Amino acid sequence: MSKNLIFDIKRYAINDGPGIRLVVFFKGCNLHCSWCHNPESISAKPEKMYSVQKCILCGTCVVDCPESALSLTNEGIVTQHDLCILCGKCAEVCPTKAIEMSGKPMSVSEFMEVIEKEKIFFDQSGGGVTFSGGEPLFHAEFLITLLENCGKRGIHRAVDTAGNVTEKIILDVAKHTDLFLYDLKMMDSALHKKWTGSSNELILNNLSLLASIGANIIIRIPLIAGINDTVENISQTVQFIAGLAGEKKEVHLLPYHAIAQHKYLKLGKSDDFETLQEPDSETIQRVIEQFESVGIKASVGG
Repeated sequence: MSKNLIFDIKRYAINDGPGIRLVVFFKGCNLHCSWCHNPESISAKPEKMYSVQKCILCGTCVVDCPESALSLTNEGIVTQHDLCILCGKCAEVCPTKAIEMSGKPMSVSEFMEVIEKEKIFFDQSGGGVTFSGGEPLFHAEFLITLLENCGKRGIHRAVDTAGNVTEKIILDVAKHTDLFLYDLKMMDSALHKKWTGSSNELILNNLSLLASIGANIIIRIPLIAGINDTVENISQTVQFIAGLAGEKKEVHLLPYHAIAQHKYLKLGKSDDFETLQEPDSETIQRVIEQFESVGIKASVGG
């Protein structure tokens, strides 16, 4: 099987499923959320990230670039994107890591080698592996192979997904998944498309489908002031979640913050960064109480 791109592997994570976890971040997503904290995850292709603050203007990358795609200016390093082949040589030679490559190809065997090294922590803490992104179901065949391999080794498997895929993919993945961390953005389909680039019909249908087959689900809701924290949207969300089959689902609220702005700048996408607002503490408490009114446990984080 061919290699797939990842942009990060986070060890000793404690907020993405039970116990101590290894979180694998796939590159590539079929949503484009305006509040995305991992903008380097959206494209399924390798990307170059440049931090002018770290750059010491040494010119090493300019000299070593095999395509002569870089130039040194008073404002920092400038890339001619029509010449750059994203070979990563500039990142390799940069002494301050001002240039980084986002997207490393890894095979199943390479993944499993990394996962095996962490198994002792999984066994001691009741942890496991969480596949995130981006959208891990965007790489369904590769993901399922990894899930199968983890299952054979008795490793707990969590999948962090927005569920914007076909029913077949969601059901195939569910056969090999112990826990879904399911992202639910908002209920109005037109607003969902405005803020994420896609309608939400598949997302809602697949969440209902997973609940109907008894899948273990924790619902995650990114909370953005004035966008999806309104009384109306939360009321509709509460009603939808309360109507899901099976036991009442646990809800984790993820309040928006602007910590990822530097990533947009490093990608040269400052114009893409939406100036959004964090919800205040009173709004967060009101949202929690809206869920509690129907017996659904909601908490911040996770």
